[in-house]
Amino acid sequence: MKFSFLNPTKIEFGQGQIASIKNNIPADSKVLVIYGGGSIKKNGVYEQVVAALAQHNWQEFSGVEPNPTAETLDKAVAIVKEQGIDFILAVGGGSVIDGSKYIAAAALYDGGAWDIMTGKHKVTKAVAIGAILTIPATGSESNGASVVTKAATHDKLAFMSPFVFPKFAVMDPEVMVTLPQRQLANGVVDAFVHVCEQYLTFPAGAMVQDGYAEALLKNLTVLAANFKHQDQAWRANLMWTANQALNGLIGAGVAQDWATHMIGHELTALYGVDHARSLAIIQPSLLRNQMEHKKAKLEQMGRNVFGLKQSDELAEQTIQAMEALYHSVDVATQLTEHGTDKNTAVEAILKQLTKHGLLKMGEHQAITLENSRVILEAAVA
Repeated sequence: MKFSFLNPTKIEFGQGQIASIKNNIPADSKVLVIYGGGSIKKNGVYEQVVAALAQHNWQEFSGVEPNPTAETLDKAVAIVKEQGIDFILAVGGGSVIDGSKYIAAAALYDGGAWDIMTGKHKVTKAVAIGAILTIPATGSESNGASVVTKAATHDKLAFMSPFVFPKFAVMDPEVMVTLPQRQLANGVVDAFVHVCEQYLTFPAGAMVQDGYAEALLKNLTVLAANFKHQDQAWRANLMWTANQALNGLIGAGVAQDWATHMIGHELTALYGVDHARSLAIIQPSLLRNQMEHKKAKLEQMGRNVFGLKQSDELAEQTIQAMEALYHSVDVATQLTEHGTDKNTAVEAILKQLTKHGLLKMGEHQAITLENSRVILEAAVA
């Protein structure tokens, strides 16, 4: 193992912690509060934010979509530049937080903001960000990653930068009480696949990373099994598990995959599939396609996470157990939202993968475009 690990985000976890933002945002800051469709005004979060910012100079920007679009976010970029905003407070789930990272980076860049997503511009500075997490799933509240969609061209791209790590993240499980069950199911699946992308590669003798990943996966199997019996502890454990799934620790010093995400992003950009559901659609077919490379870790996962016995079929049984977990929270493992015939959908997705240069993916770069075709043929209904 060889790695450098730093996570600078301060976590404020627990009931009532939204009030702590008044101590975590400098008193002389000009603050832009960014949120989504307005659910925070129905569940009491907005009132708590207003109370906490009573002594601050702040304004708001709303309307950030699930799978945030550059077209919307660029309007906020203009506000940050024009108003001299020096602190962004993202109040929402992964989409709002990801979008806020894009805004924070773009606001200190004179060129076209989309340059950040294409890699034309490397981020070297950003406006300070804080986050109040309302939907547990992505871990975006304490990492340096952001995913944004350009609606006009159906491009869903990602960037990573240490400059967009939130300074702090408030995680109050009580805000989850009013969430739709669909979003909670998405959170379970999203966190599960995040762990898998860093764990289901090949054995590397990384005992801490493997052991911690397996603990998180076992947490999620228990949370899925008790999905219909949610209480305060259930919510707190999902929120913290989803955070730990993608804060950088379990991926430190080990090979990572992320091909499921790359293909899944295309399903979201083209057909509006929920992010987590796009992952559940692609992952089982991808794992079967890459069985040669992933068999050892699949078997390890089967034994240590699902309690399966060693056999010649263990790797396949592990994939089936994963599918069963997704189905148990009513998340499908085949694409049905494409609204066209199967062949047209497959070709459309392959065209986007080619456009984005995703011709070799995975920890071994073994997922060629032809392998992507095989994966999609199995994943598209």
